[in-house]
Parts: sequence; structure tokens; C-alpha cells
Amino acid sequence: MAIVWMVFLVFPILSLLSSPAPLGLLALGWAALAGFAVAYVVGFVSGMRSAWGTPTPLVKTLFWVQIACAAATVPAIGDGALSFVPFVMSYASYGLRRAWHWATTAAGIGLVVIVIVATGSIEDNIQILSVVIMIAVINTVTSWLIGRSVDTDRIRLELAASDERTAIARDVHDLLGHTLTAVKLKAELAERLVDRDPDRAKAELADIVRLTGEAITGVRSTVTGIRGQAFAEQLVASRAALESAGMAVEVSGDAASLSPAQSLPAGWIVREATTNILRHAHARTVRISVAPGVVTVDDDGEGVRQRPGNGIRGMQERAAAAGAVLEVAPAPSGGTRVSMTW
Repeated sequence: MAIVWMVFLVFPILSLLSSPAPLGLLALGWAALAGFAVAYVVGFVSGMRSAWGTPTPLVKTLFWVQIACAAATVPAIGDGALSFVPFVMSYASYGLRRAWHWATTAAGIGLVVIVIVATGSIEDNIQILSVVIMIAVINTVTSWLIGRSVDTDRIRLELAASDERTAIARDVHDLLGHTLTAVKLKAELAERLVDRDPDRAKAELADIVRLTGEAITGVRSTVTGIRGQAFAEQLVASRAALESAGMAVEVSGDAASLSPAQSLPAGWIVREATTNILRHAHARTVRISVAPGVVTVDDDGEGVRQRPGNGIRGMQERAAAAGAVLEVAPAPSGGTRVSMTW
């Protein structure tokens, strides 16, 4: 995307080529133009992901570098430097928070209007004003739609967790409802028969033992099925959410390689890691690998924070409760690796 926008640098290039400014100012202008192009491309490549999450320090710094470079071309090309305004506006819209989008959009339009009024060059700059207004509208709508898409993915993950809990409650209720009712009735009957018909009371107690044994077996079977299915579904949901946010996702291994007792906490960890990546990582690629006793989520984003947040602490607590060890460390790709090992 950034490379496509580079085509429009032809306008300041033409302004520099036709400028009558002294050689020193032209050299400064060309150097500033090159610096602007590098800052713009690096800003995109280093993790711009539309208006969500927290911008990286590098993305913020490069925003100001672009403004400084654009300003440095003014002595050579004058109001031709206004052709940098759409670039800066777009960078703020897709790389910084929404407040920066609005502030930069207002400042960009205001700057063009001020130059037109101050110089009286309406005919020369009306075209750039039209372009700036058009870019402002496009950026506003596009960044809003992308933000809505990411919010939808987060809600989808939360609903998946809620549906999982509801499914467990429903299945356990269906399984145990009839059994517990029968056990209660047989226990009451055995209590009444224990003195006058001990043999029949013993038979009722034997039935109670049988029913409770069947119930325990059924619960284990149900939970085993739910755990395995829930983890596989979580892998699919996480992949869809990350891909919707513009990330490449690689999933390796088989969900069935985890034991039933490992599947449910593994799903929690993958879901939490996915949420953290969407909110904070600014990643381009995510790799999820599953092997017997091990689940690993790698991203190539911003990297590990110095102090773990509540999300990481929550994952560590869940892992410990499941008899596993959770590690959060730098990934080989330069981002973050979350691994859970039994």
C-alpha cells in the first residue's frame, strides 16, 4: 500500500525539478524528499494497522519526521510542499489513534486554506485543496470501517467463549437432570424401605450406585468432547479474527494431539493471545503451532513488554491451574512468543 502511494511523490519531484531556488536549497529539498519517502515507507512496514490499538513509538516518531521533512522542502518549492499533506493525513489515519486522525485532517485542510488565503493563489492550489478534502473523506470512512471490523472480531471471540460456557452448562444439565432426579427418588424410597424391606432397600441403593457411576462416566465423556471441539473451534475463530485484521496466519499441528484435559485451557490461552495481538502487537504474521503437550503462538509485532499486564498474568494463572507452565518471551521473528507446556 505504501509503495502505491509513492507514485504521488511525482508532484513534489516536479516542483523541485522546476524550482529556480539556489543549489543549496535544492539539495536540502531533495534530501528532505528522500527522508520523507523513507520515513513514510518504514512507518507502514513497521506495523501500521489502521486506527486501533496503541501505535508503536517508531510509528509516532516517523510521523513527526515526515512533517519535518515536508517543512524542509518549503524554501525550495514554496507552496508545492502542500503536496505532502495528503501523505501525512493518511499516515495519521491508518497508523495513529482516531484523535490524531481528526487533528491531522483538520490541520491539513486548514493549512491549505491558510496558504490559499495568504498567497491569493486560488487557481494554483484549488486542486490540492480538492484532493485533501477527498482524501480526508476516504480516510475517515475507511479507517472507521476497519475499526468496526476489528471490534466485530473481538466481539466474536467473546461470544465464542460465552457460547462455550453455555454449551457446557446445557450438556451437563441435560445429562445430570434426569439422573439426579432418579437418584433422589430412589434414595427416598430406600430410606422408607430400610426397616420393613431391607433387601429391596439394598436393591435401590445398588441402583443409585449404578446411576451415579453412569453419570460420572457421561460427564467425563461430555467434557472430553466439548474440550476437544472447543479447542479446534477456537483455532478457527482466532485465525479468522487475525486474518480479518490483515495479518497472515499459519497454523501447524493437530488439535487432537492434545489430551482432553489440555484442550480447554489451551483454547483459553490461544483466545487470550489472539486478543492481545489484535490490541497491542501491530503484527504482520502470526504462527500457531500445536504439538503433544505444547501450544505456541508467535507474532512478529512490537515485542514483549517489560512488565506483564493483566492479560498475561491471567494466562499464567490459568496455565498454572491446568498444571502447565506458560512462558511469554521474545519470538525468533522479533515479536512475542506465548508458549504453554505440560
